[in-house]
Amino acid sequence: MASILLVEDDRNIVANLTAFLTSEGFKVESASGQSAALKLLASEAFDLALLDVSLADGNGFALCSAVKREHGIPVIFLTASGDEYSTVTGFELGADDYIAKPFRPRELVLRIKSVLRRTAGAGALVHIGNVTVDTVKGMACKNGRDLCLSALEYRLLLVFINNRGAVLTRGQLLESIWDIAGEFVNDNTLTVYIKRLRDKIEDDPQSPMLIKTVRGMGYRLD
Repeated sequence: MASILLVEDDRNIVANLTAFLTSEGFKVESASGQSAALKLLASEAFDLALLDVSLADGNGFALCSAVKREHGIPVIFLTASGDEYSTVTGFELGADDYIAKPFRPRELVLRIKSVLRRTAGAGALVHIGNVTVDTVKGMACKNGRDLCLSALEYRLLLVFINNRGAVLTRGQLLESIWDIAGEFVNDNTLTVYIKRLRDKIEDDPQSPMLIKTVRGMGYRLD
């Protein structure tokens, strides 16, 4: 049973999420602010933290830094702040995922399980060819050099990593990334971001070896 720390100051959200996540088999502890969360982290072991940006005391960004630095567990931001600044800041601080409110509870569970799968056992580093993704620092490097991925490019890469070897349709990719873009991501925008990501991670973007096109179906990370 995975143990989750939910840091949120809205009592209704805490009650509803705690009940739902518990019914899905998770153990949930909650805190309304930064100081209470740090006390819980010091006394109990957690597998993942769900953080809101706006808290009763402190803020989610500062707490994310402390969680990553002192405890090394994955962090998912769960917030109404859907602007690009908040998204980019969250990923720069090492967040493993970012879900904008309102969200579907089932999607949250899938994201939690996906992050836990990715971080279990393998540690913070994921290797894809000569690309290394550090999920604690929220950055990707190729041959030791920072790829400087945008928040949406990084999220897209995480989606492929979480589904490595599986064919993802364009619809599935759009579903996974639209909520961090600040607005709906259309099909043309997805094409642009896949091209940008390939330009950064592939040795030869014209003949991609990592993110491959499966004709008539979608894309697959090999």
